[in-house]
Amino acid sequence: MPTQALEGLVDGLLDGPRPLPLVLAGAPVLRQPAVPYDGQLGDERLARLARAMRETMHAAPGVGLAAPQVGVPLRIAVIEDPAEVPEPVRAARGRVPQPFRVLVNPSYEPVGGRRAAFFEGCLSVPGWQAVVGRYERVRLRGLDERGRELDEEFAGWPARIVQHETDHLAGTLYLDLAETRSFSSAQDVATRWAQPTPEDAARALGFPLAGPAAAAAGPDGQREGASDSG
Repeated sequence: MPTQALEGLVDGLLDGPRPLPLVLAGAPVLRQPAVPYDGQLGDERLARLARAMRETMHAAPGVGLAAPQVGVPLRIAVIEDPAEVPEPVRAARGRVPQPFRVLVNPSYEPVGGRRAAFFEGCLSVPGWQAVVGRYERVRLRGLDERGRELDEEFAGWPARIVQHETDHLAGTLYLDLAETRSFSSAQDVATRWAQPTPEDAARALGFPLAGPAAAAAGPDGQREGASDSG
């Protein structure tokens, strides 16, 4: 998309209602690799977009949001997690607070091969969750909103958020990686599978766990519950 068109798209969003409207599964922008960010928006417009995305993430509520989820096809995402969960859930998931971060052109690689399986949701697939096996530890590289280099390792739940949001920028939804037999409504996850790990759900629904079991919860915001990253 030409720079002028991107600027117009973002200006239209920023001049519109808040929180920003979320793009739902089925929209092509969620299935196409996002364009690398190379200063197309300028510093001020990028900062405004990041603030609007943060506001939208909080309102959902979620712990991450990728630019394509608000219709902007750029490799930009935001993450933030207060990790306000009970101690058994915190311990099972490796969930610790994460400050607000803007990720520009992020990429990740596994650190070791250990994987963990959790219920996961997505703000672009509201009302549903499924178990996804992801790397337990990853190395994130990229830039922040000021162009400063990011090179950091994340483990546990923060690593899951990083993978979920970065995958969005490649056109991948968590559904592409999920154990399909685990696919459950958010209500069922809350009432049947709210244990700190998804082991009971795996036995009852008949799906394997990809590595050491991890927490069951319901992302897509529901900060108390899961990895509702974006």
